[in-house]
Amino acid sequence: MRIAFHAPLKAPDHPVPSGDRQMARLLLAALRAGGHEVATASTFRPFLPAPEPARMHAAEAEATREVERIAARWAAEGPPDLWFCYHPYYKAPDLLGPRLAARFGLPYAAAEASHAGKRAHGPWAAWHGANEATLRAADLQVCFTPRDAEGLAGLVPPERIAMLPPFIDAGPFGAVARRARGGGPVELVAVAMMRPGDKARSFAFLAAALGALPPGLDWRLTIVGDGPERDATRTLFAGLPRDRIAFAGERAAAGVADAMAGADLYVWPGFGEAYGIAYLEAGAAGLPVLAMDCGGIGSVVVHGTTGVLTPEGDLDAYARALAALIGDPARRLGLGEAARRMVLGERTVARAAGVLSQALACWDRHR
Repeated sequence: MRIAFHAPLKAPDHPVPSGDRQMARLLLAALRAGGHEVATASTFRPFLPAPEPARMHAAEAEATREVERIAARWAAEGPPDLWFCYHPYYKAPDLLGPRLAARFGLPYAAAEASHAGKRAHGPWAAWHGANEATLRAADLQVCFTPRDAEGLAGLVPPERIAMLPPFIDAGPFGAVARRARGGGPVELVAVAMMRPGDKARSFAFLAAALGALPPGLDWRLTIVGDGPERDATRTLFAGLPRDRIAFAGERAAAGVADAMAGADLYVWPGFGEAYGIAYLEAGAAGLPVLAMDCGGIGSVVVHGTTGVLTPEGDLDAYARALAALIGDPARRLGLGEAARRMVLGERTVARAAGVLSQALACWDRHR
């Protein structure tokens, strides 16, 4: 199929790294691996962090101009076979796809669509309504987690939903050769952007958990990442021994894989994580994960098999689990090996390509 791809929250070529940008790129790779011809239809980004009427109206006007621009191109070159939207939700609704699909008679598919019923009233009501209408009319919804599918219940018939477990391009992570270390501290690693909100909350939680560890444990933490909250993040860990915390800054995938190669345990609490691509990258590198059982993390970390999940917000439980894993190298090794097998065997671009192609083929046969 010829597919027009759009990510209203963050385009695949957006300059700021994030999980959203990464998953957009992964979906492009999976669709292409399935033999489809895929092109980014637009880099138009309607995302607004707050419901400001003037900016919403401006975005809608810009969307109208973008629709006409794309329509003119399609009229000259021919339209695609499908519009595929990644992660539409009330703060970043798809203001292009529904109008273009209706004008050119195209089917509409979405992945990781989100519905927030509580936004039906109040300042977000208009964009919530637009997003809800799009979700209801979509021909296919690709859900990464059971939580995603549950959020669409009542809006989308079950036959229009296809489940696609989160996946990665293992690349340098799958090629990691574990570096043998003779003694020394247990090496912990965390990879995350330093920004306000849930990321800052997770950093604070991790710092508190480390501070609650028994004094006799020998450990060291390397933090990979950067962002606007760099100084505030460093302050969170200032009360811990300086020789136990290393800030590695932002790194490309190869640099992150290298940091994981020398680590023993991936630690990231995960407030607000839809699922967390970094957990899969850690698994591909053979690292066990310690996270909280919240959001969609259970879709990428299997408790007791590839890592350990503790109750959301329970600092004592997280600190106890961390202490136990630091003191149990055999368990860490077993969890890490299982994580590597799962990710490299089940969570690959090739596997995702097959699932997506089957979903599109099944939908096409029954439309």
